[in-house]
Amino acid sequence: MSDETVVIEMREQALWITINRPDKRNAMNAAVIEGIARGYRQAHDDPSIRAIVLTGAGDKAFCAGADLQASGAAFGFDFSRPNGDYADLLRLTQNATKPSIARVNGTCMAGGMGLLCMTDMAIAADHVQFGLPEVKVGVFPMQVMSLLQNIAPRRLINEWALTGEPFDAKAALAAGLLNYVVPAAELDAKVEWLTNRLTDKSPTAIRRGKYAMRAIAAMSFDESIAYTESQIAITAMTEDAKEGMRAFVEKRKPVFPGR
Repeated sequence: MSDETVVIEMREQALWITINRPDKRNAMNAAVIEGIARGYRQAHDDPSIRAIVLTGAGDKAFCAGADLQASGAAFGFDFSRPNGDYADLLRLTQNATKPSIARVNGTCMAGGMGLLCMTDMAIAADHVQFGLPEVKVGVFPMQVMSLLQNIAPRRLINEWALTGEPFDAKAALAAGLLNYVVPAAELDAKVEWLTNRLTDKSPTAIRRGKYAMRAIAAMSFDESIAYTESQIAITAMTEDAKEGMRAFVEKRKPVFPGR
């Protein structure tokens, strides 16, 4: 593994973003946040990239949250700024139009839960422990809740955030935080399987679909149905849609141009 804080590499049609601080349980500092954001931007600038995989180096931790060993720097905010780097990363990922998968290889705690929630799908090894332990050090998972509240049941979030106690992969799966839980030895194979199910589909449909899903999240039914009926008409006019229809009629696998 490289000595870079965040390793960014292409693996076929997926861009892998790996937090590379295994000795620090892949805890986040400014360089980690910047590196993940750089990876997301790189993925969106490169049309050959069809998916993003976010993970941590080693097998002990996905991300243990903020680096609390850095003399309080984790919570050393510049109050003249209305926004923070971690919050900006979550904003960036929510507006992303390429699909993402969290490969949860180890401990996922605190701000690491935010990284988990900011992805579209997640696969975890069955030994992984999850949690929101912020109350144990006198703070609260404020920013994580912005995403978590739309994924997990309220009663569970209350318990996790107010007690700070950890929970296992089985509970995370039941709560909707994960798509799959597998033995550690099968984690990479399952990630590859899910990635392949994304990269052979229409990148245009996925791009426009993620954009629409984000837009309707805050709409009423009447607003969202009016919006989406226009969106399906636009999507049907794309080159990918035309190729998909031709391939269906001709009984062959489509070759999507991504336009």
